[in-house]
Amino acid sequence: QVQLVESGGGLVQAGGSLRLSCAASGRAFSLYNMVWFRQAPGKEREFVAGITWSGGNTYYAISVEGRSTISRDNAKNTVYLQMNSLKPEDTAVYYCAAARLKTPRIEDECDYWGQGTQVTVSS
Repeated sequence: QVQLVESGGGLVQAGGSLRLSCAASGRAFSLYNMVWFRQAPGKEREFVAGITWSGGNTYYAISVEGRSTISRDNAKNTVYLQMNSLKPEDTAVYYCAAARLKTPRIEDECDYWGQGTQVTVSS
């Protein structure tokens, strides 16, 4: 089992920045590929960014590429999502997820989920 707890969400003006964190506990965090998803009101959950277990590879949704950076610190069992130049359409609940064998872009490929953190971007 891996327990995931997100933090760092909040209310920010358009153009601002936030850094989300996801702290993991339980089984070896460094063995898992980590992913961020988000879900806006009335919409399906969508992939945002992912990072492989070693941190050697990262990948992003087109909607956030160039504005966001995913990173991880395996010594701290934490994955981060730095988001810059935020837009109102980035408003959503952001979830982190862990995947043992895959580098997910879809929910079904993830093994564990956090509870989410709300990000609200005002115009």
